[in-house]
Amino acid sequence: MSMKQSRLDEISAAGMLAALGSPARLRVYRALIRAGEAGINLTELQREVGIPASTLAHHLGTLADSGLVARERRGRELLCTARYDQVRRVSEFLMAECCAGASAPRGRAA
Repeated sequence: MSMKQSRLDEISAAGMLAALGSPARLRVYRALIRAGEAGINLTELQREVGIPASTLAHHLGTLADSGLVARERRGRELLCTARYDQVRRVSEFLMAECCAGASAPRGRAA
């Protein structure tokens, strides 16, 4: 992507973080991160995370709806990938004001 994406707003960031708020979805997302940009097919993902197919589909849907996961059908195969651009955006959102309110420790001269 050549254009820089706009900063996330609180609602979008909260949706992404909420999607990662389930231990099962976090396990799925970490498996997608490990798979890299090539992604992983649904069968392999299910084997890796040990979640029943219907439950995995539900979790993937939540992650995709939040913008964190892309799904692409290739013939009979469903390929899932982490959206690294989105995870960077939510990370940047969290760190945007890092230490902005910090002051010098008490008792020390600046």
